Parts: sequence; C-alpha cells; structure tokens
Amino acid sequence: MKVRQAANVVELLEYFATRGEPATLAMIADDLGWPRSSTFNLIGTLVEAGFFYEPHQRGGYYPSPRWLSLSQDIAERDPLPDTIRQLVDRIGVDTGETAAVGSVSGLSVIFLHVRQSRQPIRYNAEVGTTVPIHASSVGRAILSQMTRVERDALYRKLTFEKYSEATPMSIQRIETDIAEAEARGYHQSHSEFIADLAGIAVPLPYGGRRLSIVVAGPVSRCLTRRPQIAQAVRSALLQLGGGAAR
Repeated sequence: MKVRQAANVVELLEYFATRGEPATLAMIADDLGWPRSSTFNLIGTLVEAGFFYEPHQRGGYYPSPRWLSLSQDIAERDPLPDTIRQLVDRIGVDTGETAAVGSVSGLSVIFLHVRQSRQPIRYNAEVGTTVPIHASSVGRAILSQMTRVERDALYRKLTFEKYSEATPMSIQRIETDIAEAEARGYHQSHSEFIADLAGIAVPLPYGGRRLSIVVAGPVSRCLTRRPQIAQAVRSALLQLGGGAAR
C-alpha cells in the first residue's frame, strides 16, 4: 500500500536532487504534475517544519540543511557495520560488477549499501533499491537462512507477480532453487526480475541478522562468469572471518 503524502515527499526530494537549484511552487507543480493546491500545502508544511526555505526572497524553494543534519544523525547510528560496507566495496572492485548487501523488508529485499560498477553498461542499483524476495538471487539467499516454517509463513503472503518468463511462480520452484543453491554453493539468477540481468548471491548471517551479498551485471558479461564471481565473493567473506558462504 502506497501512502500518497509520503510518496510525494520522496518524489519531491528526488526532484530537487536532480534539479539542483530552487524552484517556485508553479515550477514544482508543473514539473511533477501535481495540483497547485496540493503543492502549496506540502511545501508550506515543510517550510513550517524547517525542511524547506527560500534562499532568496521569491526566488523559489529549496530543501534546507536540516535534511542533511538528520541524515548524518541516522547514519552515525546505522546498525550496518563499516566492515560490511568495506566488504561490498572490495567485492565490487574485485569482480568489476555492481555489488550490494541486502536485508529483508517485508516481501522484498532492500539494498543497504551498493558499490556501483564502473562499466558503461551495468546494473544500476542504489541504496534503497528493492527487489522481490522470491524473484532474485539476493532474496533467495536470505530465504535460505530462514526455517521452513518461517518461509511458509512468508510464502502465504506472496502474490507471485510475473516479471518475466524466468520469474519463479511457485513455492516448489523457489524451494528447488534454494536446494540447488545449497549444493552449488551460491544462489544465482538470470532475468527473473530485470531483463538481461544475471547475478549471484551468497548468504551473510552477521550478528544475528540475515543479510546477503549480491553481485549482478548484464547477461552478456556475467552469465558465464557466475562461478568465478561467486568464488571471489566467498574468498572475500572468508577474509572477513565469518565464513558465511554456504
């Protein structure tokens, strides 16, 4: 369920992150396709709370430094340790592909840290990107850390939306994929959620949390390299000291 007011705030921040300069109420409304009255109410509320201001009188509105202050306070208390961030960065460099660490969020996996590939054609993910837990290698790497009772409870909530011809559409298929990954030593995907994307993922149980590391890139470059990429991830995990690769 999407809450429109919350979604509008997120869209507004993304708008200014792209725009990079103040905008009048009329500009915001026109660019985002919002009613003028709704735009006025939202900006007015954010101005009163100190989150938006006018850098120059009648020169348009812009997010205030309060966003940065709050973000820094949150980041300083982030439960994701620097060792994990450094691990993801190293894996991204070693493999040359986009690497990320994911955590369960409802029926999805959310990326907590991402190391973007420097390749011109790459998997373009970022912090906050979400992918379906059943239709991704990173998701199944997390599912594999759950008990069967826990997975069954989650399965009952899935709608099994079909994203491509390769999307797993049954519990049996997911369970088979998990079993095969256990024997193989890593989870893998091929265009299940995003077309022409291949990836591998490895479970990362860390400090009582169920995380997973994923590396993904275009099929043309990554499909046949999945075993080598998986080995690079496992090697990095062993050096971390957790021996998390299954």
